[in-house]
Formats: sequence, C-alpha cells, structure tokens
Amino acid sequence: MRKFLAVVKREYFKVVWTKVFLITTFLAPVGMLAVSLMPLLMFSIKGNAVRVAVVEENGKIFQRLQENLSPEKQVEKFKKSTAESVKNLNASQDEKLKQTAEQFGGSFELERISPNGKTSEQIQNELLQRIADKDLDAYLIIPADFDAKDAKFEFYSRNASDFISKNTIEEALNDSIRLERLAKANISEEKLKEINKKVDFTVKSVDKSGSVKEGNDWGFGIAFGLAFMLYITITLYGSVVMGAVVEEKETKIAEILFSSAKPFALMMGKLVGVCLSGLTQVAIWIFSALAILTYGAVMAGSLGIPKEFPTITPLFIVYFFLFFLAGFFLYSTIYALIGSMVTTTQEGGQFVIFTVIVLMAGLY
Repeated sequence: MRKFLAVVKREYFKVVWTKVFLITTFLAPVGMLAVSLMPLLMFSIKGNAVRVAVVEENGKIFQRLQENLSPEKQVEKFKKSTAESVKNLNASQDEKLKQTAEQFGGSFELERISPNGKTSEQIQNELLQRIADKDLDAYLIIPADFDAKDAKFEFYSRNASDFISKNTIEEALNDSIRLERLAKANISEEKLKEINKKVDFTVKSVDKSGSVKEGNDWGFGIAFGLAFMLYITITLYGSVVMGAVVEEKETKIAEILFSSAKPFALMMGKLVGVCLSGLTQVAIWIFSALAILTYGAVMAGSLGIPKEFPTITPLFIVYFFLFFLAGFFLYSTIYALIGSMVTTTQEGGQFVIFTVIVLMAGLY
C-alpha cells in the first residue's frame, strides 16, 4: 500500500506542478470570464445616436420607421422574443429593460428629406457631403413605388461595418413596409397579431416514478457541456498516462519500478495519480464556471433581463463524478495499453486516433 501511495503521489505532483497544468487550469476560467464579459462591456458603452436621413416623398414609411426604431418598440420586440420569462415585470424592471434594449439595439435620430423637385443625383451629392462633414452618419432612400416587386431600398452608411445598426434599420424598414401593405389591404395590425398569436405550449417532464415536473431547456445544454468536459479531460490526461508509460520504457525506469512494486500497483498508482490531477483541474473549472454564472446572473438582474437557473441536485453531482471516474479509468487503461505497445509517443499518437473516434461517438 505504501508503494502504491508513493506512485500516486509521484504521478499527481508530476502533473500538477507543471507549467502547462497551471496555465491551462487558471487561464481557462480567465478566458471564459473574458468571453462572457466582452460582449456585455462592448454593448454597455453608450455611444452617440446614429443620425440617419430618410429620403421619401410622402413620409408614410418615415413615420412608421421612426415608430419601429423607438426604444419602446425595441422593448416590445425583446419581450416577444422572450415571451414567458418577461411576464409580470414591475416598473423598475420595465425601465431597465428599456435601457438595455436601447443599448443593444442602438438609438437613432431620423431626419426626413423631401425631394422638393431635386433630382436623385442632387440629393445624394448633398447627403454625401453631409456624411463627409460628419454631420450625418447614414441615409436611406425609399423609392416612390416602394410596394413594387422590383423596388430597391438603398442604404448608405459612413460605418458599413456597424452590422447591429444596419440589421436594426433593415428589420424596422421591413416591418414598416409590411404595416403599410396591411393598411392598403384594410387589414388591421391588431387583427393580424391575433391571427399570428402563438399557442401556449408548455413542456412537462415525467420521471421514472410517474411524477410530473416542469420541463426546461437546460437539460441538453448541461449534459452536452459536461460530456464535452469529460471528453477534453480524458483525451488530455489519457495522453499523459500513455506518455508516462513510454517515458519509463525509454529511460529504463520501468525495470527499477518493477523490481520494487508489483505491476498492478504500479499501473493503478499511475491511473489514480493522474485521475486525481484531472479531478483537481475539473473541480477548479466547475467552481470558476459557477462563479462566472452567478456574476452573470447578477449583471442580468441589474439590466432587467429575466434569468432562470437550472436545477442541479446533489445526486446529479455524484453521478457526474462517478461517470468521470469510470470513463477515466476505462480510457486511461486503453492509453496505458497503447503506451506499452509502442516505443515512442509519435507511434502512440497513430493508435490514439481510434480511441478518440470512440470518444467522439459517445459524445454525439
């Protein structure tokens, strides 16, 4: 037992104190935090309103476009996209949601330009000069026959890479044209909303005992995330086991080890030591992910965005570690077998591909 523990200790600290282990263990949570916070920080920076000139003769589409680009309309669209989770909001949450929609959707200052007898070329030259003088950010040309099949809507922008503003204006323009067509066909918008109203479709889950519980969409995401974590960990540390076996064969350490410890104790010591190092890394990643999710939930609450948490029971955590141990020992044994068959790690890499294929099949 003493020799077994000595092997476990040696393999554990051999992995844990390497630079690669320390960098990947503590850099991965930092990367996750940066990825999760970067979009939020980018959108939280309040920029100036996008100044858009709309060239239209009668102004019908301009009025609808101005209404569709208002913060109130953006909040309405956001509520519609998250139908169930944004019900029963209080006044404070509704105001925060309005501010969030304005930040994410952008704010616009629309200006209507009437031709007044000017040619299209003259109007465009004037607007292009205003953009060059930074008096304008973009302009939109709405054709007089906007309802025709070959009608073209032209949008000129100083910042063509601003896809958020471009997509927001395009979506608002499509809604404006659709509403105008409905008005011409004597179809009210309220009637159309009533016709297109979605059914109240709820999902219930039934457990083995026949009890009915509320269903949610977290199950697949959590299962796939944990399975992917298992895949990465097993692939990484299985290669460590194979490399350790090959290294001992190359340096003749195995002959000395076999003379002082039994082969079974030696193999189990290696597997347990590397497994403990893997569990250490996974535990740090899980706690870091929980901390990041908690921080994200707090930030979402401050922005007025509704949040919902998955239900994770202690039994679920126990099952995760049991399957982790079972999967690790199974595939690490295969990696150790490959290491005993080859003479270099390069040769072992050619056999590892078959193990990776089996792992990927289980993942998907």
